[in-house]
Amino acid sequence: MSANKGAALVTGSSSGIGAIYADRLAKRGYDLILVARNKGRLDELRTRLVKETGRNVQSVPADLNDAADLGRIEEILKKDVSINMLVNNAGIGAVTPLLKSDISKMDEIIALNIGALTHLTYAAAPAFVERGAGTFINIASVVGITPETLNGVYGATKAYVIALSQSLQHELGDKGIRIQAVLPGATATEFWDLAGFPYQNMPQNIVMTAEDMVDAALVGLDQGEIITIPALPDLGEWNTYETARQAMASRLSNAVPAARYGIALSQAH
Repeated sequence: MSANKGAALVTGSSSGIGAIYADRLAKRGYDLILVARNKGRLDELRTRLVKETGRNVQSVPADLNDAADLGRIEEILKKDVSINMLVNNAGIGAVTPLLKSDISKMDEIIALNIGALTHLTYAAAPAFVERGAGTFINIASVVGITPETLNGVYGATKAYVIALSQSLQHELGDKGIRIQAVLPGATATEFWDLAGFPYQNMPQNIVMTAEDMVDAALVGLDQGEIITIPALPDLGEWNTYETARQAMASRLSNAVPAARYGIALSQAH
């Protein structure tokens, strides 16, 4: 237990990864604003955390794919000056191949994983910048860098979360703002049941508990990681990947096509 560190708003906090974040952050000294659809579970978690930690915990039932509910949470982020951490955890996934996927389900995934996360980030960022302090923890996924895994739309939404986080770091990192994208692998939560493929059906040597995943991610935050991959044994592999990406950046735009295409240059050149 530690002194009050301000308030953290955690989305998707009624179960799984979000509930573990709520528990760990309360024990680190944060007051909490818990956001999820399931009011009963939120209230149970709130009661337990208040009893165990003595922190101020609010539960705010909301469906972030509902415009009015999303707007309410945006207003909280804009107006509550105690909030100095946003954990963008709410998300849904899919494991079905493209040709077997329902487009309306894909719309829901995009709306929540991208749309709601972006709205909440934009709501919080100006206040964080004005105060010169604040932390964004964006829960992405390893499928954001391995799009061949699982459903392609789901993977693409998580690639967006990674790219947005890196952009936020580029724009806000020198303004006192901390940004961390967390890339879990397979994690033992209800997420997989909702996606139609329970984690119990996976090889258990690839499935991490939600507790271990969050604990590792928070150590990564403490260590200043911008990208945290809890399961990756050698951080040097990610650093090599990222260094290669950044080294290539200056060569991605040119007035002429690469010579390997053998294109005759237009008169403009």
